[in-house]
Amino acid sequence: MTANFKISSVDMTKRQKLGLKAGMTVRVWQKIQEKGKTRLQAYEGLVIAAKHGQEAGSTFTVRRVASGVGMEKIFPLYSPNIDKVEILKEAKTRRSKLYYIRDKAAREIRRRMRRVVTGRKSKDEDDLVAQVVEGIEIEPTVVEEVAETKE
Repeated sequence: MTANFKISSVDMTKRQKLGLKAGMTVRVWQKIQEKGKTRLQAYEGLVIAAKHGQEAGSTFTVRRVASGVGMEKIFPLYSPNIDKVEILKEAKTRRSKLYYIRDKAAREIRRRMRRVVTGRKSKDEDDLVAQVVEGIEIEPTVVEEVAETKE
């Protein structure tokens, strides 16, 4: 009896460029195989540890609280079962491993994590900016005044 498995290739350079660090909030899309069908399941949480850098066996640990129960999952960075990893937020942390968060309340964690603005923008933000810019009407006299001041 043989089993047929389809293993998708992993884009190594994309995964290396993610630069996952402790303090990031991520959404990991995992491929789940049930009854011969493959579906995607999202797991969103806080990265509390990233181990072994960018080498082949590197892993990252994601923690989330669901229904008052803390859950942690360890994901191999280059696993073909991971479809994609979205970075939602970045926070400035002073530790490389955030295991102490297991003992903290959610309110304390939010207060202590300082949010850092990143250069990453989602498509939704770009679309919103484009809509706002299209909706603004500029009078021709204002444009002429700006052009004259530049000269």
